[in-house]
Amino acid sequence: MIKVSPKAKRLLVPIVSVIAGFLVGAIIMLIWSYDPLQAYSSMFESALGSMNGIGETIRNATPLILIAIGFQISSAAGFFNIGLPGQAQAGWLTAIWIGLAWKNLPVYILLPIEIIAGIIAGALVAGIAGWLRAYFGTNEVISTIMLNYTVLYLCQYLHQDVMSKNLRIDTDTTKTIPANASLRIPSLSAAFGDSRISGGIFLALIGLVIFWFVMKETTVGFEIKAVGLNPFASRYAGMSDKKNIIVSMLLSGAFCGLGGVIQGLGTYQNYFTQTTTLDIGWDGMSVALLGGMSAIGILLASILFSILKIGGLGMQTLAGIPYEIVSIVIAAIIFFVAISWAVGLLFKEKKTDKTATYLATAETDSRKANSQEGGQA
Repeated sequence: MIKVSPKAKRLLVPIVSVIAGFLVGAIIMLIWSYDPLQAYSSMFESALGSMNGIGETIRNATPLILIAIGFQISSAAGFFNIGLPGQAQAGWLTAIWIGLAWKNLPVYILLPIEIIAGIIAGALVAGIAGWLRAYFGTNEVISTIMLNYTVLYLCQYLHQDVMSKNLRIDTDTTKTIPANASLRIPSLSAAFGDSRISGGIFLALIGLVIFWFVMKETTVGFEIKAVGLNPFASRYAGMSDKKNIIVSMLLSGAFCGLGGVIQGLGTYQNYFTQTTTLDIGWDGMSVALLGGMSAIGILLASILFSILKIGGLGMQTLAGIPYEIVSIVIAAIIFFVAISWAVGLLFKEKKTDKTATYLATAETDSRKANSQEGGQA
């Protein structure tokens, strides 16, 4: 075992997990007679080798940041929110619908309304699961999974049967939102090689700051973490576990809803019928697991996953390697993160100076006490 400080260990475990995931992918490629070096070089060249690739990488990472934040907030409260795809989808459809229906409003009014409405839509979906857990003890894993499919088919119904035909091209696709309803910034897109990068990246970075501040510097964040660590002790200390359950789920859904808003107003500029739950929901969960309870960790993990996703397409076109290999690499990384306790066995925490001083003092006091007892005898 390698002796490291506790802080270094928290940093090294995810790094080793990522490296192990890449090694597993390389072994799979070698088994099927592919060149891992060529594959990975093609991946990074596609994702980071041009301004367009960098822009698309940032664009793909943007909603993952927010969805990962949502998952981490619920996890801090001790809940496993698997409803991320449904909450993001609710925010996506809501924002696009408002952008098309109220397209004549000026941008400084319309854009905030779209964003806020999408945030509320995501929060309401998550709030249902929180309310069920708080007042009926319903397992949030089951309720959020079922809500994913409820939202999926409800959005399909609203889009195809309720939304005005004037807002749709056909039953599968809405019209494109106007410029005053979009998060696209022409100058920003042009700077990154006409990629689909949008102003959503600024919302994501603000979201990271808010996440850090709420969880580290506010009473709400303290109570959420306290309830997650020990709900019984928190209740004894006067904290309302029901309130904190609902608050944590509302905040979780709000960030996920914002991720869906950015996907709609920034990436696609419209809404189209979804045949399955959104991939960004599951990818955001993976980012959260890799990034841990750290805003910087979430940012770095989202960029890594975006490189894998965007670069994987280049790996397929430039090196002729199946895109499924990328899925294997991602799955391997998540596997090693999931068994982080086993990866952590590679490292042994060094005793800090304070710990060593405390142990030495305790040992000295113990010897004095024993000597005094021996003298009295």
